Amino acid sequence: MKKNSFKFLILIFVVFIGSRTFSQILYKNEGVSKSVGRVSSGELINGYKLPYKGENFKYFSPFSYYILNRSFVHSKVYHTIIDSYKLCEEDCPDIQFRIMECSTKKGGRAFPHITHQIGLSVDFMTPLIKENKPKKTYDHTGIWRYLMNFDKDGKANINSSVEIDFNTIAKHIINLNKAAKKNGLKIKKIILEINLKDDLFKSEEGKKLKNYNIYFVKKLSPKIDKLHDDHYHVDFEVL
Repeated sequence: MKKNSFKFLILIFVVFIGSRTFSQILYKNEGVSKSVGRVSSGELINGYKLPYKGENFKYFSPFSYYILNRSFVHSKVYHTIIDSYKLCEEDCPDIQFRIMECSTKKGGRAFPHITHQIGLSVDFMTPLIKENKPKKTYDHTGIWRYLMNFDKDGKANINSSVEIDFNTIAKHIINLNKAAKKNGLKIKKIILEINLKDDLFKSEEGKKLKNYNIYFVKKLSPKIDKLHDDHYHVDFEVL
């Protein structure tokens, strides 16, 4: 009896996972989205689901994408992200970018995120380099990538020869800014660990980025600050 009960539970689990995955595959983006409330308290109406992968980008975790359903954004943000990566095909053709968590289909709280509630917040994985060449090993760790730590100079704690590619981050943010303006948005703020901002703005492209006057959060609690060394969080605003 116990053995049959266990098999039944496994079957229910498989059906549950399959139904959620299938519904995500069939989802169609149509119409216009609406963000209600604030990034930390609100909902997303008619969210757009980002593609799992494109020419030079990929969503970072199949579990987050298909099961947790955290790849939804406002329709304007959707087009902004896609357009930014098209620009990046020319600016940094050898880079494969990673999108991290966004919002759920209807928005609202998605633990452990406080924001990400109205489809205007997106996490982008920090690209990495080793000896000035793209390092992709850690791109495939899924949700565990959020647990990766870096020191104040952007070097990985588990391997100091691997470091954050600040130049590519700057290029991507510049292209996000261009694409946002094209799609009726602006970048409201960016969160990156405070200690890493100097390294970002010292890079060749970072010097250009500084001239765009995009707001980077200047003060964070130690806990929140440390959580933003492995990704850069972008909040958009509809114009």
